[in-house]
This record gives sequence, C-alpha cells and structure tokens, in this order.
Amino acid sequence: MKNRIVAVLIAALTAVSIAACGSAGENAQPQEAQAVQEEAAEETAAVEEAAGDEEAAQEAEAADAAAETAETDEAAAGETTEAADTDAGAAGSLEEILAAADGQLADILSAGKLVAAMEGDWAPWSFHDAGTNEIIGFDADVARAVGEKLGVEVEIVEAPWESLFAGLDAGRYDMVVNGVEVTEERAEKYDFSTPYGYIRTALIVRSDNEDITSFEDLAGKKTVNSIASTYMTLAESYGATATGVSTLDATLQNVLDGRADATLNANVSFYDYMSVHPDAELKVVAQTEDASEVSIPLRKGEASLKAAVDAAIEELRAEGTLGEISTTYFGDDISVNQ
Repeated sequence: MKNRIVAVLIAALTAVSIAACGSAGENAQPQEAQAVQEEAAEETAAVEEAAGDEEAAQEAEAADAAAETAETDEAAAGETTEAADTDAGAAGSLEEILAAADGQLADILSAGKLVAAMEGDWAPWSFHDAGTNEIIGFDADVARAVGEKLGVEVEIVEAPWESLFAGLDAGRYDMVVNGVEVTEERAEKYDFSTPYGYIRTALIVRSDNEDITSFEDLAGKKTVNSIASTYMTLAESYGATATGVSTLDATLQNVLDGRADATLNANVSFYDYMSVHPDAELKVVAQTEDASEVSIPLRKGEASLKAAVDAAIEELRAEGTLGEISTTYFGDDISVNQ
C-alpha cells in the first residue's frame, strides 16, 4: 500500500515537471500545472484513505479472531474444570472409594472386619453397659456406624490410653476411636480423619479452691491427667507439675482427695461425670476459647482408608446420625463446631 502511494506521488511530480517544461519562461502555463498538482493531491488523499480503511479493517479482523480464540479457550477451560469437578466428586463418593479400595482398606474389606481401639472406661466416650457389659458410648457408636458404612463388622478392643497408639503403630488396630484431639505433633506421625466431634478443655478444681481461676494460675501447681494426653501437655505448658493416671474417675478423685490441685479434661466428660455424681465437690473455673477437633488417627500413607473413613463420617453427619449419637451421650450435638 505504501509503494502505491509513493508511485502516485512520483507520477504527480513527473506530470508537474512536464507541464512546467512544456512552455519556456513567462509563456509557461501555470494553471495547467496547478490543475495537475491538485489532481495528484486528490488521488494521493484517496489512496491514503483507502489504505487507512484497509488497515483498520485488518486490525478489526485480527481483534475479532483474537476474541474468538479467547472465547474458545475459556469454553475449553470451563469444560476441563467441569470435568475435573465431576471426576473429583465421583472419586470422593464412598461407593467409588470402596470400589477402588487398595492397601489397608482392601484388607479390611476382604476380612469383613474393622478393628477399632478405645479405652472402654472413659464415659461417655466409651464404657461398659451395666446390663450387658457391652462397650457403648459416643466413640463406640461412631466406630460401629463407620463400619456399617464400609459394610464391615467392627471389633472393639480395649486398651489403656498410653498403649493405644503403640497398638496402632504395631498394626494391632486399624484405627483409634477415643476422643483423640488433633495436634501438630500427632499429625506429623498419623493421618487424621475429618473431625467427628468438637470439644473444649475445662480446668477443674475442688469447689472450695479459690487459688486457681484461670489456666495461668496453674504455674507451680500439681495436676493429674492421662499420660501424654493433650490435657497433660497443656497443664505443663502453663507451668504445672503433671502426674499421670489412667481413668477419668481416678483423675477427678485425686482432685477431690487433695492429692492434686486441678485437672484438665473435656468439658463434656466432666458434665457427664457430674450427672452421675451430682454431689461431687468439683467445679469448672475456665475453658479454652477455641474448640479442639476430635478425629480418628490412622497409620500414615493409607490414603484409601482415610478417604473411606472421611466419606463415611460426612455421610453420617449429613444424615444426622452423628448428631443423634452425640445427643444420646452428651445431651448436646458436639459433631458440629458451635
């Protein structure tokens, strides 16, 4: 297009030159030369205008093409995302997970049995029914409900708190269902299921104790708790000297007898204890502000089993089963973070 404009200009100049040379001196014909110049200028302007229109058209065409490409890419991306979401949803369903089971989950399904360990003497989490001697409680019922979702029988094994994780490590149990709170230290060694409960830690003292009114007051005091529990760790973090005991009853009895100044435990466990022992001279003087997550610890690397347990718990929560079990034993729904 530029070459065409140059050619027109050259032609116009040549015409002007010829017109000027056609007459010598004062007898030349300036009007004719001027007419040629004007004609050349008009043609040049027309050519430039046409060039501008053509260039604009090319730019518009390129812009349309780019827009069309962008729309195509966006549509393709949307389809890809939708497909990924669909796959993720399918993979996340319990039915799909069980169908593709591998590792420990495949072994559990093949055996038709899931082994769950718990203390068995920590009411209302797990304890013996007075009439049948069967282990019941929030943890026991949750374990059985998870097993039902997986389509297997649940064998409940009792063990002291301090040996629960050792048994899990050794492969004697498939999981520990014992009101276990998630901590950073535990999460480094075990995979945790999605939470099935939320609790707060209560600071419990004798009713006549006026020295301890907050966690900060534990400095220099004596506490009792299960060995290596989050409660013992929390008490020690505030400067208390902690002594280990095996059961909740023994813990609270130590406080009542004056052998310990205080204890820390799940608030719901304390309230359940008081419902059975309404005359016990005990009180709660403080609670943690944030709720702790109660989850099921599993051996590391068993992704298939973790996915199945997570899906089972979420189904039980959505159906209201977790809430019903919780209300039965705690008088409140601890399966949601309130």
